[in-house]
Amino acid sequence: MYAITGVTGRIGGDVARRLLAAGKSVRAIVRDRKKAEPWAALGCEIATADLRDARALTAAFQGATAVFILPPPVFDPGPGYLEAKAVAGAVAAALRAARPGKAVELSTVGADAVQDNLLSQHTIIEAALRDLPVPLTVLRPAWFVDNAAWDVAPARKTGVIQSFLTPLDRKIPMVAAKDVAATVAKLIQEDWSGRRVVELEGPDRVSPNDLAEAFANTLGKPVRTESVPHNTWEALFRSQGMKNPIPRIRMLDGFNEGWLDFPDSGENAIKGPTSAEDVIAELILGRQGEG
Repeated sequence: MYAITGVTGRIGGDVARRLLAAGKSVRAIVRDRKKAEPWAALGCEIATADLRDARALTAAFQGATAVFILPPPVFDPGPGYLEAKAVAGAVAAALRAARPGKAVELSTVGADAVQDNLLSQHTIIEAALRDLPVPLTVLRPAWFVDNAAWDVAPARKTGVIQSFLTPLDRKIPMVAAKDVAATVAKLIQEDWSGRRVVELEGPDRVSPNDLAEAFANTLGKPVRTESVPHNTWEALFRSQGMKNPIPRIRMLDGFNEGWLDFPDSGENAIKGPTSAEDVIAELILGRQGEG
């Protein structure tokens, strides 16, 4: 029995479907029981739990061969990352109490950085799970190429996409979301002991200009990238509703300054097979299909 959190989202849902396709039993863990019907129809056992509720999580993890932990994204955290600390405490308590056979936690590139930034939430969660009596795999994927979904509309309408990543020709580790799910599904079925950290990026590192080229190739028209001036970031993010944009700004600084990366520049990272151009093509074709 594989207990999967975040099953109503893209990564968790993809992991669950891959396990079902492999003939595995899946316990779909949902926060809202109303969203469980499609998974029940696929033959999943259903458990209801919030990742901040240790008691409910303990019941959801009980008797599981393996558990997949997918912390909910918090893009505008409060001071002190209390949201991440609540998740870390509840998940750690539940794993100690339920003692599943093993666990895989989805973390991020840069979770080992000492500088405070948005990804420090994963640093907190990793630390809370470090010494548990359960075999643990920490998967640290790179920047998701799929974040470029926000650029589909402007690329099609104006031929210009905005980038917070600079310089525009600087390549950073990126990965396709579907490669993350495929890797989770593979790792969670393996046997190991203790704690291991697995890094994951795509077949090639990607720059903002590379993304623009991928858009241009798929759309069949010129697309270029423009940098968003750093001195406008805070006001821009606040105008979009963020109350505490500094962690996000520090995260972007980390990628731009190079201190958010894998320790060996990805030399030992697993390389997913999906290219950035393939992801962009899927995003654009998907948007066209919706229209």
